Amino acid sequence: MPYVCAGITDIEIHFLQIKFTAIGVYLEPEVVEHLKQWKGKTASELAEDDDFFDALVSAPVEKFLRIVVIKEIKGSQYGVQLESAVRDRLAADDKYEEEEEQVLEKVVEFFQSRYLKKHSIITFSFSPKSDSLEISLSAEGKEESKIKVENANVVEMIQKWYLGGTRGVSQTTISSLANNLGTLLS
Repeated sequence: MPYVCAGITDIEIHFLQIKFTAIGVYLEPEVVEHLKQWKGKTASELAEDDDFFDALVSAPVEKFLRIVVIKEIKGSQYGVQLESAVRDRLAADDKYEEEEEQVLEKVVEFFQSRYLKKHSIITFSFSPKSDSLEISLSAEGKEESKIKVENANVVEMIQKWYLGGTRGVSQTTISSLANNLGTLLS
C-alpha cells in the first residue's frame, strides 16, 4: 500500500514545540477514484474542505495509519485523549450510545497499562470490507498487542480524528494529505 503523507502531533509551551508522535498515512491507490470531484483543486483549498476529508474517510479502500511515538507518554494518556476526541465527535453527531461507550472503554483499557516509550508504534488498520478496525501496539522488546474494534460509528470517528480535515488532530498530517492527494488528483 503506497505511502501518502506524514505529519506530527505536538504542543507548544512557552514558544517551545514538543513533538509527541509522527504519523504516516498509507492509502490504496484507488482512493483517487473516490475523490475525483476535487480534481484541479489546490492543496490549500483541499486542506480547508471538510467534505473532501469526509469523502476520504468514507472511501471504501484500505487505510493504514502508523503512529510512531517521539516523546514518551503513558498509554492511559493516549487512550483517554483518543476516547475524549471520539466521544465528543459521536455526541456531536448524536451517535453516542451505550454500545459506543462500551467499545471506547475497551480501547481505553487496551492502552491503560502500557507505557509508550520513544519509537513505540501504534497502527490503525481500517478494512474496506467491514466496519472494523484493528489497532496494534508494538514496543521495543515486547510482543505486539492487538485489539479489534467492531463498531462502525467508533471506527468512523477514529478515522476522522486523524483524517478529519480542519477538525483533525494533526494539521501537519491534513496539510500533507491535501498536498499529496492534490498532486495525485491533478
